[in-house]
Amino acid sequence: MSTLKEQRVNTYLALGVLACVIIVVCVIGIITFHKETEYLQGQAEVTEYRVSSKVPGRILEYKVQEGQKVRKGDTLAILEAPEVEAKKAQAEAVARAARAQSAKAQHGAQKGQIEGAYEMWQKAKVGVDVMEKSFNRVSNLYKDGVVSAQKYDETKAQYDAAVATEKAAKSQYDLALEGARSEDKQMAAAQVLQAQGAVAEVNSYIHETVLTAYSDGEVTEIFPHVGELVGTGAPIMNVAMMDDQWASFNVREDDLKQFPIGSEFDAYVPALDRSIRMKVSYMKDIGDFAAWKATKETGQYDLKTFEVRATPLSTSEDLRPGMSVIVEKEHKK
Repeated sequence: MSTLKEQRVNTYLALGVLACVIIVVCVIGIITFHKETEYLQGQAEVTEYRVSSKVPGRILEYKVQEGQKVRKGDTLAILEAPEVEAKKAQAEAVARAARAQSAKAQHGAQKGQIEGAYEMWQKAKVGVDVMEKSFNRVSNLYKDGVVSAQKYDETKAQYDAAVATEKAAKSQYDLALEGARSEDKQMAAAQVLQAQGAVAEVNSYIHETVLTAYSDGEVTEIFPHVGELVGTGAPIMNVAMMDDQWASFNVREDDLKQFPIGSEFDAYVPALDRSIRMKVSYMKDIGDFAAWKATKETGQYDLKTFEVRATPLSTSEDLRPGMSVIVEKEHKK
C-alpha cells in the first residue's frame, strides 16, 4: 500500500516538475521573442548664414565674439580697404569735372563772349550798309555805261561777301546767346549721371567694409584673425538663426509611412531630458550613396534611405544644434 502511495507522490512530483519546466520555457520564449522597441536618432539643426564682404580687405576690428547674440543690423566686423578709398577719390574727381562740363553746357557762353559776338555782328552790319551803297552807285553808273562790267562784278561780289559775313556774325551771336546744342546738354547731363553712378558704386563698396548682421542670431564661428587679409566673398563668420530650428532624420523607406508630410510626433531630447512636439516639413531622397538594405535574397526589393526634416511646434531656447533627437519607431504589422 505504501509503495502505491509513493508511486503516486512521485508521479505528482514529476508532473509538477514538468509543469514548472513548461512554464519556464514559455516565459523564456515570450521574453526571447518579444520585439524590442526600435528608435530613430536624428540631430537638431538651425539655419546659419555666412557673413562675407564684396571687397577684399584686411580685418581691422571685430565687434562681436563667438557665442554672442546679435540683432539685425548690428555691426559685426570692420575691414580696412585703402584701395577702395583711392577709387572713391578718383570717382569724385571725375564727377566734379562732369558737373562743371554740364554747367558750362547749360549756362552757355560767358558775358564777354556774348558781347564780343554782338560787336562782330554790328561791325558786319556796318560793312553791309557801306557795300550796299557802293554797289547801288556802281550799279547806276553801270546802267549809264560809265563803268565797266568788271567793276560792276567786283562790287557785286564785295557786296555779297559783306552780306555773307553779316549772316555769319549774326549766327555766332545767336549761338552765344543760345549756348550749347540740346544734344550737347543731354550728353553732358548723361556724363554727370554716369559719374554719380561711379561714386555711388564706390560708396557701396565702402559700405561693405562695415559688416552687419543680416538677421537676429548667434555668432557660432569666426574664421580669420584681426589683421588677416580676406578676399571677395570669403566667409568671415557664421551666424546661427536660433529661431529657425529643425531636426533631421535618416529614415528607411519602409518606415516612411510613420512620417508623412504635415504629420506630428513626439521626440525625446536626451540633453534636455524632455520631449518636444514636432511636425514633418520636408522629405528628400538622400541619394545612391546612402545606406541601402538589400532584401532581394528574399525575393523582395532594396530599401532606400530618405532625409526627413521636422520643425518644433514651439521654439525652444534650450535646443542647440547637434543635440540628439530620438523618435520611437512604430511596430510593423
